[in-house]
Amino acid sequence: MMNPAKGNTSLLLLSLLLVCPICTSPDTITLDQPLKDGQLLLSNQKTFALGFFNPGSSNHRYVGIWFNQITKQTVVWVANRDTPLNDTSGVLSINGKGNLVLHTRNQTTPIWSTNVSFSVSSTNNYMAKLLDIGNLVLVQQDSQHVTWQSFDYPTNTLLPFMKLGLDRRTGLNRFLTSWKSKDDPGIGNCSYRMVPTGYPQVSLYMGQTLLWRTGFWTGLRWSGIPTRMTSKYFNVSFVNNQDETTVMYRTFSDAAKPKVIVKMVVDESGLVQRSLWQETTWVEYWSAPQELCDKYLNCGPNSYCDPNNLVIFECKCFPGFEPKSSRDCMREKQGVSMCNNGEGFVKLAHMKAPDTSIAHANMSLSMKECEQECLRNCSCMAYASANESEGGIGCLTWQGDLVDTRTYPDGGQDLYIRVDAVVLAQYAKENGLTQKKRMLAILGVSVAIMFLLIVSVVYCFVMKKNKETRHSTYSDSADSTLPYFEDSPSRRDLDGTRRNSNLPLFNLRTIIAATENFSTANKLGQGGFGPVYKGLLQNGMEIAVKRLSKYSGQGIEQFKTEVALIAKLQHRNLVRILGCCIHKKEKMLIYEYLPNKSLDSFIFDETKRSCLDWGKRFEIICGISRGILYLHQDSRLRIIHRDLKASNVLLDNALNPKISDFGMARIVGGDQIEANTNCIVGTFGYMSPKYAMQGLFSIKSDVYSFGVLLLEIIIGKRNSTYHHDGPSSNLIGHVWDLWREDNSMKIVDPLLDETYPAHEVSRCIQIGLLCVQEHATDRPTMSTVVFMLGNDTPLPSPKQPAFILKGTYSSTDRSTSAASNSINEITLSKIDGR
Repeated sequence: MMNPAKGNTSLLLLSLLLVCPICTSPDTITLDQPLKDGQLLLSNQKTFALGFFNPGSSNHRYVGIWFNQITKQTVVWVANRDTPLNDTSGVLSINGKGNLVLHTRNQTTPIWSTNVSFSVSSTNNYMAKLLDIGNLVLVQQDSQHVTWQSFDYPTNTLLPFMKLGLDRRTGLNRFLTSWKSKDDPGIGNCSYRMVPTGYPQVSLYMGQTLLWRTGFWTGLRWSGIPTRMTSKYFNVSFVNNQDETTVMYRTFSDAAKPKVIVKMVVDESGLVQRSLWQETTWVEYWSAPQELCDKYLNCGPNSYCDPNNLVIFECKCFPGFEPKSSRDCMREKQGVSMCNNGEGFVKLAHMKAPDTSIAHANMSLSMKECEQECLRNCSCMAYASANESEGGIGCLTWQGDLVDTRTYPDGGQDLYIRVDAVVLAQYAKENGLTQKKRMLAILGVSVAIMFLLIVSVVYCFVMKKNKETRHSTYSDSADSTLPYFEDSPSRRDLDGTRRNSNLPLFNLRTIIAATENFSTANKLGQGGFGPVYKGLLQNGMEIAVKRLSKYSGQGIEQFKTEVALIAKLQHRNLVRILGCCIHKKEKMLIYEYLPNKSLDSFIFDETKRSCLDWGKRFEIICGISRGILYLHQDSRLRIIHRDLKASNVLLDNALNPKISDFGMARIVGGDQIEANTNCIVGTFGYMSPKYAMQGLFSIKSDVYSFGVLLLEIIIGKRNSTYHHDGPSSNLIGHVWDLWREDNSMKIVDPLLDETYPAHEVSRCIQIGLLCVQEHATDRPTMSTVVFMLGNDTPLPSPKQPAFILKGTYSSTDRSTSAASNSINEITLSKIDGR
């Protein structure tokens, strides 16, 4: 009889033998060692994994590759994109012909195969392995020759060290195609591919429609991508010869730079996005197209898109051309010969060169030779350098119409436009006057500097003599209508440096006189940090004076922040600072005066709100979004406002919005997207969940606040004071409930004229819900919001917003109580975050 103990041990060993093949992960796939559903094939350093997965909420099974060491599964390659499995019976194996095939356990007919044609010397000679760069390779074991690799057949993701473009030796054309949806990795409608005609460039398509192009490779960067988009995380190599036309990204891997995880994805909505993994989430740091000027053929032939007017994008004609329509241009003087008739070229700087698919390239010519070559060819309309690297030689010329061109605030390149002798003389005269003015300006600045040096020496001598009394006296002889500049130590006190020394410091007596000693009649309102007064200088200029309360909680540090920030910001949708005043404990900011006060005085007032038709409300929404985009991306500093709300948006005479109140704004690094704080500031009703409860703020915190503000503008109700007897008591929750019932238009402000475009209003409601989604990773960036507002592309469906349950912040944070129904609109100056 068997010993019961020994019998139990035998059963345990048998169980382990049966279970272990399922638990272990093979490191290769061979004829004898397939990969079954439930197993993983890991790369050597476990950076990537190959296995079976379900995308999103789908029940179908696919074979894919994903990042193995990050918390959020991110699939970068899919084998059977259009042939999914319906169950978990899938097997990935090497067949007798040496191909990698996907089949089910019950059926050997391939569902997907590498389909390589070669003679097999031994059925055991081939294996598949996953490399640490995410490349799945089929290798001959004896020679280590790669017969097939997944990098040659990309899906929607471009990884570092993966080539994009044409290999003329093998006939391969590697390009990205979007998924059909988040739940379906099948081949979608959008593609990102190399266009080799003319001079090569990479272009983004939706179907057969060209959406955006990178421009050509200049030897340093893509000409159609601004300099500020240059990444510190990887470099780019471009090869264009008789064998191949390809581009490849390489991440930096030296000891001085930490290893980073980056990817570039073609989204099903028609965007190409580059993202960086930071701790627990993917952070988008570049996408295209970002704005209307990026859109292909946004302006017609012989014109260029100028985004300097940051709300309305303007199409301007090239030199020598005049408007034919609002978007097209034609020659000013039809029939005038520009062939050996004294013509020449006018230079336009910071340009995206015209579409290079119709350009002619000669990589042996210098710029001088390029000019002469274009001048000799009477059909040549423009030329540019094809190689901007040091000592670079290369020439691009265009014949016929010049299309898809724009300007950039930074980057771009010089474009030379052919003009007739008359236009050339006009530009030469203007340039001569400009040179003369420049010389006079230089001379004037030199004299002014010498004068200031003399004055400074005298000033320092006088101040040294009056050291004991200089901080408590004012200059009685100073003209009270002019800014009063205090001594150098006071200026240095602003932020510890002299960089703000050019900001005007107003004399306290000037401010007292302008505001009639801060009279109640001149009081414009009360902010979280103190009252705001209207003032009138003796020269007739109207000003707004923000007088910081001694008990507001904003000390010298917040004051320094606001002064330093606003002084550096220049944008039509940001309020302009004129100066400040510091005297003992008094701290004041002097702004431009905006007669229509703040946005909340309009949208929350029955009488005034009736004056805002949908067109004006949409302009206000677009203006605010442009201002936030400037703070997040286009300014010299990356700035997170942290207190965006209706009362902090001011309106000028034409009701154009201007974002104000930067006392709680934070400067983060140029590539930093997120930060943490132990001092939570902001306003309930506008604060995102992570910031309100954990002190974690990011650019997505401002996106959340913008979403709340957008919905308030549409509805005409304040989120923090809105009450509704339903599943959700606040404004956002009520909009979400109506959206799920496909009845969101029910909540639109009844004061809007019934002729408003329902489709556009509904689209804005959807954008607002996308911005207030509970998880920051689901919210779009402001560049995406601006794009969605300016284009009629399909929008993703929003997920559940935050702060929608009664008495709680969100469905996932029930333990933290909130004043979601509070009517308090005062800015919180300090709350300790947990």
